Amino acid sequence: MKIICFLTSFACISLLTNNLAYSQSDLKTLAKEIHQQAFTVDSHNDTPMRFGDTSYNMAESHDARKNGGKMDFPRMKQGGLDGAFFAVFVGQGPLTDEGRNSAYSRAKATYDHIYKTASKHADLAGIALTPKDGYKLEDEGKISMFIGLENGYPIGRDITRIEEFYHLGTRYITLCHSKNNDICDSSTDPAGPLHNGLSSFGAEVVHEMNRLGIMVDVSHMSDKSFYDVIQTSSAPVIASHSCAKALCNNPRNLNDDMIKALAKNGGVIQMCILSAYVKSPEQNPERNAAETAIRQKYGDWSNLTQEQLTAARAERNALRQKYPERLATVKDMVDHIDHIVALAGIDHVGIGTDFDGGGGLADCYDASEMGNITLELVTRGYSKKDIEKIWSGNIFRVMNEVGRVAKKEKN
Repeated sequence: MKIICFLTSFACISLLTNNLAYSQSDLKTLAKEIHQQAFTVDSHNDTPMRFGDTSYNMAESHDARKNGGKMDFPRMKQGGLDGAFFAVFVGQGPLTDEGRNSAYSRAKATYDHIYKTASKHADLAGIALTPKDGYKLEDEGKISMFIGLENGYPIGRDITRIEEFYHLGTRYITLCHSKNNDICDSSTDPAGPLHNGLSSFGAEVVHEMNRLGIMVDVSHMSDKSFYDVIQTSSAPVIASHSCAKALCNNPRNLNDDMIKALAKNGGVIQMCILSAYVKSPEQNPERNAAETAIRQKYGDWSNLTQEQLTAARAERNALRQKYPERLATVKDMVDHIDHIVALAGIDHVGIGTDFDGGGGLADCYDASEMGNITLELVTRGYSKKDIEKIWSGNIFRVMNEVGRVAKKEKN
């Protein structure tokens, strides 16, 4: 059994001794107790992409391995997941007035779907704007639906839209996605940098987010954009779904210097469980060619009708059945947590699954299996306090600090 502990002196020795003495059954019992007691939050999922499909009922349990989606209220309950940030995702389109306005309209439609879902299932869940809201909903036996905007593209060049999105419940904005936009450069745009980091308009966006109390999300950004945000923001920032580049050399991940800068800023990196960000995938040329063909056919899915979305999901699921991928495991993901804790401390790491946006591990494939992460943390010797920080304490601390900075700037 591999035991890693980042406590100090006697407490560390005591916990190590206790865990070494535990049987696997004992560890499972302890992990279950800690998981039930902790307030657990997933900082990123793309499930709202399914909310426009009236056949997808969030109150019913679905089979993720049969293309049923990875997140619904029953499986969140089963997996002991108390809340999640539901992403308003808009794929990157052309930097034209038409493209920006189309993105804005699609974002507004997704907000509407989220609120309709919450209203339809008000006995099971509710919209949360603050950590305090989350705790209140937990006391009522309900799941917390926080909201994040993934990609600042719908902002267009209209700074006033940020306040509009704030009043719609947005508590973080991922400044870009897979390609460059008006705000900043992406880490994965094949065209290369457009602004050499954060644009002048992007700096205005960051300042406005600080003023309002919206967390700045640096996932998907280029390294230069990341450092520009760190220098520009007067509040801590987050990476809502990223991993450590030292363990998986993917451009979407943060290198050690970036993780240290994020920690110095007071921010937090939320571990993404999309397998290719956790562990470099084995190459399968036939699968790669089939995936490329689907991407060429459907693009980033941002402009698809509901019928086209259904067809795209069916084709993707058929591909996965034909070419099963060897997924990374919870152990692989917790290796990233170990690395970040050793590098930056326990106060700067959390969990952001990216479910329904590609996220899923062999042994944490959907929301029902979230407890496996806590079991691995307990097995490695993390304390109850540490685990509570990982599951919600750290990102809630950032949310509260961002709120305090906003109040200070308004006064």
